[in-house]
Amino acid sequence: MPRRDEDYDDEDDREAPPRPRSRRRDEDDDDDYDEDRGADDSPMSYVVPYKNGMALGAYYCGVFSIIPGLGNVLGPIAFILGILGLRYVKKHPTAHGTGHALVGIIAGLITTILWWGGLVVCVILLIAMNKK
Repeated sequence: MPRRDEDYDDEDDREAPPRPRSRRRDEDDDDDYDEDRGADDSPMSYVVPYKNGMALGAYYCGVFSIIPGLGNVLGPIAFILGILGLRYVKKHPTAHGTGHALVGIIAGLITTILWWGGLVVCVILLIAMNKK
């Protein structure tokens, strides 16, 4: 059962120290990025850029965009996420992920051109065959 205010002794009348307020991050706080998130130069942060989810997502979307059918959707997504991932690396260099973003951009662009181009060619051929 919780104690009531009357049950406290004089010793317990001390107030608890105020809780520290969390500092809101402004757009101008980019210089404090290393202090806020920690400058992690571990080898794992280079292999898997876990601080840059856009570059990581671009990489996986680019790799899986070679699958027929999925490539029509994942290729453009990989391209867009790759550009956003590169912009994030430029703004926060300790986030890493430049290579993953570039793979996403290149694979996304190539598979988008191939899959959408192939789809257009197939449609044109079907239309041409039906006219005869």
